Amino acid sequence: QLQFVESGGDLVQPGGSLRLSCVASGFHMNYYAIGWFRQAPGKEREGVSCINSYYDTYYGDGVRGRFTISRDNAKNAVYLQMISLEPSDTAVYYCAANYDCSGLAPQHFDYWGQGTQVTVSS
Repeated sequence: QLQFVESGGDLVQPGGSLRLSCVASGFHMNYYAIGWFRQAPGKEREGVSCINSYYDTYYGDGVRGRFTISRDNAKNAVYLQMISLEPSDTAVYYCAANYDCSGLAPQHFDYWGQGTQVTVSS
């Protein structure tokens, strides 16, 4: 079964940092683009960041400069390092796969995980 498992979400104070992990099972993600997405209550799912098979990276406007995506194909994993977290970053974070980053459009991605909750609050 093809799936992702996300982890690393937590409650942090504004200005804090977190590192999210996304591990794939059931397939080798080497040739896929892997994206991070988030969904806050009452809002649509939005693209946060993506890394393709060539290690090119893409970021949404609201996170550029604060978030860094990376991948370790040997571990079948993708990571999202987040710094300077803001209350507006509060959401469930998901990862998913596609053949390219497709402008970070969630509808083009598959194999969604269950997500990990990030809450930024004092």
